This record gives sequence, structure tokens and C-alpha cells, in this order.
Amino acid sequence: MLGLIRKLFDNNEREIARYYKQVVEPTNRLEPEVERIADLQAAYAELRERHRRGASLEELLPMAFALTRESAKRYLGMRHFDVQLIGGAVLHEGKIAEMKTGEGKTLVATLAVALNALTGKGVHVVTVNDYLARRDAEWMGPVY
Repeated sequence: MLGLIRKLFDNNEREIARYYKQVVEPTNRLEPEVERIADLQAAYAELRERHRRGASLEELLPMAFALTRESAKRYLGMRHFDVQLIGGAVLHEGKIAEMKTGEGKTLVATLAVALNALTGKGVHVVTVNDYLARRDAEWMGPVY
């Protein structure tokens, strides 16, 4: 998976370090706090309200990612790896993240989807065929 990070940033170590500092580290620091939250939906609703009152998605990203990670852990038994947090941030920025089969594209998408859904405008995920669209919507549904 380290190869994925290098591909995303064309081996630009400064860009990788920036994502770690702005995305991975803050999200990881929030993990113990988020693990203690009983009602993840209520916590997410608080983020939506903060966004409505003017907080930017970038300000809310670490907590949104931490809540999404915890939701995936509780409901799917899957925890986003640090590299997947970076992938979610890349998608949020409107960039394309090339990932191989089995590297967690579907799980990565949950991060960007949950963050951008805070706007209340809806989020669309496009995939290559109807089967995958249906499968992934059913599979990741509990995370949302």
C-alpha cells in the first residue's frame, strides 16, 4: 500500500508529509475519544450543524474521518488504515486515487462521502457497473 501513496504524490515526500500532518495525525489523535461515543449518528449530526454554522469541511475532516472509521469498525469490522485516510482526503480534494484490487477503494470512498455529505447536498459515487454499485451500496450502507 505504500506504493499507492507514492503513486498518489509522484514520490513527493513533502506532499505525503503534509497529508500525514493535516489528515492522518489529527484523525488518529481523535480515535480514543470517538471510540467512547455511544451515538455516532448524533455526533455526525453535530458536525453537520457545525458546517451549517460556517465550519469548513477541512476543519471538520479529522472528526468526520474519525467517526467514519469508527462506524466502519463497529458495523463492518473494518478499520481504515492510515493510507486509506490519505486516499479519502485525496478524493475529497477532487483528485483521482489509483488503487489496485483489494486495497480498499470501497472503504476509502466512505471517508470522502461522509465528509461531503455534511453539506446536505448529496454525494454520488460512480462505479463501473450496476452490480458493483448495488453491492457496494449494500455493503457500506451501515457505515453511513
